[in-house]
Amino acid sequence: MPGAEFRGPKIMIPESHPLQDLFEDLVGRHYAEEIGIRDPQIVAYVSHLLAEFCEADQLFKIHDSAQRPLSDVGEMLLESDPVYGPAPSFDRERQVRKHIGDYALFFAGMFPESVNHFRLRRQRLENFVEWIKAGKESYYIVSKFEHFEYAKVAPLFASLSKNFEGCVYGLNMVKNDLEEMQHPIVRRSNDLIM
Repeated sequence: MPGAEFRGPKIMIPESHPLQDLFEDLVGRHYAEEIGIRDPQIVAYVSHLLAEFCEADQLFKIHDSAQRPLSDVGEMLLESDPVYGPAPSFDRERQVRKHIGDYALFFAGMFPESVNHFRLRRQRLENFVEWIKAGKESYYIVSKFEHFEYAKVAPLFASLSKNFEGCVYGLNMVKNDLEEMQHPIVRRSNDLIM
C-alpha cells in the first residue's frame, strides 16, 4: 500500500518579497525584545514559514494514500510513522514531521483559537497542549536527522524544539501587530502621514 504523499506546488517566496520583509521585521523584533530569541536562523525560518503559509496549498501539502489533504495533527502523526504507519522511509518521516512542527507552530501562534475548532472539541485545554507537544516533538525528531544532507539544518530544528513555546508566544505577538495594522484608526493615521 503506498504511503502518504507530499503534495502541493513548490512555491518559493523570494527573500526580497515585501511580505518576507514585513514578517522578518515583526518576528525579529518580538522574538528579540519580548522573548529573548536573537537567533537569526530562527527568525529567518519563522519569517519564511509565515510567507510560505500565505499560500493555502502549503498548509495542506500532506496528503494521505487516498489523496485527501490532512489538516489534523493526529492524522499527520499517524502518516509519519515509518514502522507501523504508511510512511515508506525515514526521509518521509522527517518530511512529515517537519510539516507537523511548522503547522503546529503556525496555528498555535497565529490562530490559537482555531486549535480546538480543528480538533472538533470545545474549550479543552489539552488540545492546545497536545498541539504544542506534537510540534515540539516533531522538530526534535527532525533535529535527530543530523547526518549527510541534513547535518547543517539539524541544529536549527533542535533550537526550534527547545524554544517552541517562546516561538508560539512570539507569533501571537506578531498576529496582534498584524491585527492592529488593520484597525481603521491605524490605517487612517497611516493615510494621513503618507
